[in-house]
Amino acid sequence: MKGNDRLNKNESKYFNTAVKMNMALIEFLKTKPFEFITVSEICKKAGVNRSTFYLHYENTKDLLEETVKKMSGDFVLYFIPDGKISPIDFDNVPKEKLFFITEKYLMPYLLYFKENRKIFLTLLENRELFGFEEIYKKLYDNIFNPILNRFRYPEGERKYVMAFYLNGINSIITEWIKDDCAKPEEEIIKIINDCIFGLNNY
Repeated sequence: MKGNDRLNKNESKYFNTAVKMNMALIEFLKTKPFEFITVSEICKKAGVNRSTFYLHYENTKDLLEETVKKMSGDFVLYFIPDGKISPIDFDNVPKEKLFFITEKYLMPYLLYFKENRKIFLTLLENRELFGFEEIYKKLYDNIFNPILNRFRYPEGERKYVMAFYLNGINSIITEWIKDDCAKPEEEIIKIINDCIFGLNNY
């Protein structure tokens, strides 16, 4: 076997093992708090031994951090299916096309959190792990900032405007997750719009 083939095989094996442990952790997070999940049960569900676990991670929090990074990538793909943001002619597209607080854009956002709500309950206690800042920067640079520029928001005010919108929306979603996503997505979208535009304007 050639050196490169051996390396690729080892990388593939490493990746597949890591994915199994990521998925095992995700499955456990759906049914029990993170602090009660042990290395032994992760290994058993993933079909790996403890020495393999410790070859990859120091502890379960290391595994959680890697799992969250994978989830953050999946999160971006909900909005950018091919991993690339399609170019938008922000200077010439009709302004109504730049309005993103609609069901079309909010629904995938809500569905992602709903499908992973048990995990996000854990992340609410470990907010630094999810990497929202990196995701936000990508979306801000490619979408939010050009839109705010089109609507002539002063450059020095833009980060405050986005903080208002995003923190407000995320707070609503956090409460929704704490309620186990009991309300339908359409009702949450209406609540978001009512908060931004006032009642009876949506």
